[in-house]
Amino acid sequence: MLAGFRLLAQPGIRLYVIVPFLLNALLFAGILFFGVHRLNDLIEWLTSNWTWTAWLSWLLWPLFALIALTIVFFCFSIVANLISAPFNGFLAQAVAVHLSGSCPTQQTGLKTLPGELLAAFKSEAIKLVYFSVRAVPLLLLFFVPIIQAFAPLIWFLFGAWMLALEYMEYPMGNEGILFPEVRATLAERRTLTFGFGSSVMLLTMIPVLNFVVMPAAVAAATKIWIEQINVDSKVAIDVAK
Repeated sequence: MLAGFRLLAQPGIRLYVIVPFLLNALLFAGILFFGVHRLNDLIEWLTSNWTWTAWLSWLLWPLFALIALTIVFFCFSIVANLISAPFNGFLAQAVAVHLSGSCPTQQTGLKTLPGELLAAFKSEAIKLVYFSVRAVPLLLLFFVPIIQAFAPLIWFLFGAWMLALEYMEYPMGNEGILFPEVRATLAERRTLTFGFGSSVMLLTMIPVLNFVVMPAAVAAATKIWIEQINVDSKVAIDVAK
């Protein structure tokens, strides 16, 4: 993951980090601006009709700030994932070019943006279904006696697996590899997969840092794909020949 963070500062890569981050920042700024405006209207309406409610402004503004910070903290990563998903393929391609000097099989660009958007949302929907089908039974383990003691560990490992799938699919998808094959490939490399997914999961729990974990994870996943998984696959093919 440290290599992923270092890659984000490289020329030709920064753009694909800055643009989605600015889009997310503008979205949340707009939501907060709307909230502030509506709350101000509410306070003015209250004080104009009942002057004795003026003291409420001292309570409502801190309460609004607390709620806003909570929403941003818990929702930023989720919304950022949805907004940035179409850009992550571009980011993975830029990292691949930087590391290997050659473009992936499935090249992306402005001309392919509409198709990339559709493919990204379709891919996210497939992953959401895959996650939901498995998450519900795993959550029920928290209510099963004895097994519930191991439920947090099982849930953590499942989260690490899902994050590895989420981010490894971007560089592998650029090579035309579909989600089922991504799962099969990662399943053959469980130590690498869970090590990567666990590091991403732990970093997402750190306030502020979790805002830049996503692009760093895409960059790190691309590096893993190029320098480890893809290399291993080519060696295995050469040995088979």
